[in-house]
Amino acid sequence: MPDPSERRRNFVGAVVLVLVSWITILGALPSWLPPQPRHRPIKVGILHSLTGTMAVSERLVADATLYAIEDLNQRGGVLGRKVEAVVVDGRSDWGVFATSAERLITQEKVSAVFGCWTSACRKTVKPIFERRDAVLFYPVQYEGLEQSPNIIYTGAAPNQQIIPAVKWTLDHLGRRLFLVGSDYVFPRTANKIIAAQTAALQGEVVGEAYAPLGSQDFTAIVAAIQAAQPDVIFNTINGDSNLGFFRALRAAGLTPERLPVMSFSLAESEVRALGPAMMAGDYAARNYFQSVDTPENRAFIAGIQRRFGPDTATSAPMEAAYFGVMLWARAVEEAGSAEFRDFRATIKGQSMAAPGGTVTIDPQTQHTWKTVRIGKIRPDGNFEILWDSQRPVRPVPFPSLLPRREGLAFLEALYLGWRGNWQAPPPPGP
Repeated sequence: MPDPSERRRNFVGAVVLVLVSWITILGALPSWLPPQPRHRPIKVGILHSLTGTMAVSERLVADATLYAIEDLNQRGGVLGRKVEAVVVDGRSDWGVFATSAERLITQEKVSAVFGCWTSACRKTVKPIFERRDAVLFYPVQYEGLEQSPNIIYTGAAPNQQIIPAVKWTLDHLGRRLFLVGSDYVFPRTANKIIAAQTAALQGEVVGEAYAPLGSQDFTAIVAAIQAAQPDVIFNTINGDSNLGFFRALRAAGLTPERLPVMSFSLAESEVRALGPAMMAGDYAARNYFQSVDTPENRAFIAGIQRRFGPDTATSAPMEAAYFGVMLWARAVEEAGSAEFRDFRATIKGQSMAAPGGTVTIDPQTQHTWKTVRIGKIRPDGNFEILWDSQRPVRPVPFPSLLPRREGLAFLEALYLGWRGNWQAPPPPGP
């Protein structure tokens, strides 16, 4: 029979063995247990068209959003947590955008969604974000006549792009305008605002024409332009249809010297895709150009080109996507939570020195204070800045040129006329 001292030694040995086993097990826990909430990545959605007619514009905006997220993660993430992007291709199809938004919100449980380009897309997903009480950061200029508690508008309101461009054009390029656009809600509504302002300034709209998104044949529209003999064209065409339109203009001998074009949805990335030689001499109204000379913009361009290649052009929607992510991160940090119900108050009033200048989320409208610029396309594909507002302009989503009741009735008529869609139905086949 073992003596008492041996029994004590055996007992101590057994205790030590159990302790070592538990220490080993506890040390392995993080490798197989799910991470605790404070260590889990914060998911965000990126919802843009990576294929289809809008990909020429949206793909680079998705890239800029990814770059912003990578930038945050290199700085340590948000709330000490990594930010994880869930990237979805909307395929230039608003129905796909709607189902994808629903999935990002309900299944992926994202903190926010960054995405959409066309107003047809935004208006299609807007009821989903409102019903689910989730948030969309929308980075593109638009027609106004909207204000949602579930959308942060980092692109331009009409008074930050369309309205100052009309005044500048009438003063510098001519007073007879021809309006051409893609056939959906943004061009139709923008042109209604343009027509109202042009009449108030004693200019004249001499023609108006639309083509479905994705169209490449603009022969008939260019013939109508030639017949109307305008001084300048106002272009609200979106996506790769711009290629067909400008090719048709040049084939008809309509160069910028003979008939300049002022574009509202054309930026450096589209100019590079179309070819700077074909585009040089035309104009665009934006809030940001790659040629803006600020330390923040030089750093932004360098980062984008380091990440995506030295020939990558930056653009206004890319800049708005980038600072949208940064303002979201600041709001989340301030709230101490990545849940929209917690940071919905702290996103209001957020401000930063963005690549294009100081931007601020207006607390009343959730639109963004930003600088307005007009540029002329150079042969290298960048823009010479001809005019800017010198300071951030307060966003006015409901312009006085179009009374709210009249504007909302116009939108409703479009929606009903297009059989419950925000884009005109395709023309009947042959």
